[in-house]
Amino acid sequence: MATSVTSSYRRPRDHFEPTDLDPHEQRRLRGQLEQIDYTAFLSNREVIPQVLGLGAKHADPSAFQKLAVASATARARWIAEALRMTEAGHTIRPDEARRLQELRLAFDELTEAYEGLRRIVERGYLPYRHAD
Repeated sequence: MATSVTSSYRRPRDHFEPTDLDPHEQRRLRGQLEQIDYTAFLSNREVIPQVLGLGAKHADPSAFQKLAVASATARARWIAEALRMTEAGHTIRPDEARRLQELRLAFDELTEAYEGLRRIVERGYLPYRHAD
């Protein structure tokens, strides 16, 4: 049976941390892991602005507003279509259910993109610059 997740909850990463190492070995391992995390941070900070096509290498309120408006519009279309389909008080047909699923998927994806951009700023991969 297939399932769909409609929330933007993400599970925390599950990193293995051995507890049976001596303190010196634990510090060495933590240092190595911090270096790995820092390498990932630098890679994200360099690659993300290039892929997003942001020449100034920053996010501004208009980027967030565009995603927020697109997400709100997708949500409204999804709900409006559901209301239209159920107006007569009958069960919806399978093709109508598929249409609702497509609309919900569009909303979910845009919402995740908004949250993704927010996380990019939150983690320092892309600075946020408020419009003057």
